[in-house]
Amino acid sequence: MSAGSGRPQSRSKPALGEREAAALVERVFGLTVSWVRPLPSYDDQNFHVRVGRSEDAAEGAGEYVLKITNSEDSQEPELIEAQTRAMMFLSAEGFPSATPRLTRDGNIMSLESGGTAPGSKKYMVRLLTYLPGTPVAKIATNAQILYEIGKLAASLDKALSEKFHHPSVKSLHRGQFIWNLANVPLLDQYIYALGQNKYREVVEQVIEQFKGKIIPKLSSFRACVNHGDLNDHNILVDSTSASLENPQYKVSGILDFSDMSYGYYVFEVAIAIMYMMIESPDPLSVGGHVLAGFESIQPLTGEERGALFLLVSGRFSQSLVIAAHTALLYPENKEYLMITAKTGWKHLVNMFEVGREAVEKVWFETAEAYGRPAP
Repeated sequence: MSAGSGRPQSRSKPALGEREAAALVERVFGLTVSWVRPLPSYDDQNFHVRVGRSEDAAEGAGEYVLKITNSEDSQEPELIEAQTRAMMFLSAEGFPSATPRLTRDGNIMSLESGGTAPGSKKYMVRLLTYLPGTPVAKIATNAQILYEIGKLAASLDKALSEKFHHPSVKSLHRGQFIWNLANVPLLDQYIYALGQNKYREVVEQVIEQFKGKIIPKLSSFRACVNHGDLNDHNILVDSTSASLENPQYKVSGILDFSDMSYGYYVFEVAIAIMYMMIESPDPLSVGGHVLAGFESIQPLTGEERGALFLLVSGRFSQSLVIAAHTALLYPENKEYLMITAKTGWKHLVNMFEVGREAVEKVWFETAEAYGRPAP
């Protein structure tokens, strides 16, 4: 659900029709398409594709996601390679991550023209395995799945940081990447999109406090590779119990690695907390369960814990400001872009009204109830 660079206004989202998408799959991947359906997306274009037997008849029918990357990010093949290799690595490590179908030429991706006219924009195209499951956004979350999501966030970052050594990983140093949580101060240039209202006042507070209290402390946080967008639409789950009163879930899919970048462990847990708050009827209670799961794998230091409130507020601000800005540029995609805004503003304002101390008390007491002592 995240726009992808420090310059959202220069992006060009692909606009292929279903027939063009099917032709692309057949030409680039050598597969016969049975049907194709569009999937929602922020600034790339995605299609759910079902295929019949491949030309060499070695494989039966299957389902894929055709991912057509926006024109700006398509100019950074090393970055897209890093994201794709990370997905392949995680799948091999046992995480429920998609993997790419190779092109006819044996590559994991292909740069393709978006039209026949001279000067047509080029888009990087991948065909990824389709992952089954229900987005977290469509279930009533409970403590069990929130804990599992926290655990997943820590396990993912730990595996990537300790074991993923592909040469392309250096491209994940994305200094001005607007969605890296370190770059909340960059929101200054997009805040005009909010107009003049109480929401803007809250975001301005977040930005100023972030500059004063988070930026000077970054060097004390433990660095790692972040997925960067573990939101309620990018995590799929399957039910593991028949109980309607207390359903149990397992994570069945991790989607959208386009916001990967070097960051810090505490960033990932803050991002997960923020997005799990979105649909919750009791949003302030969410953080403790996610934190407990995260700390079962990667305990935070006292300094990292002390940054959580502002980091969660910072991610709310990023999501809300960039969505408002992007919706001005692409009004036809406004409904999807503003998903977070439906409840996001209410949660951010509420966090500031309740105050950092009270919110942290709820989070930390909940986490400690799982049996892990405070650092």
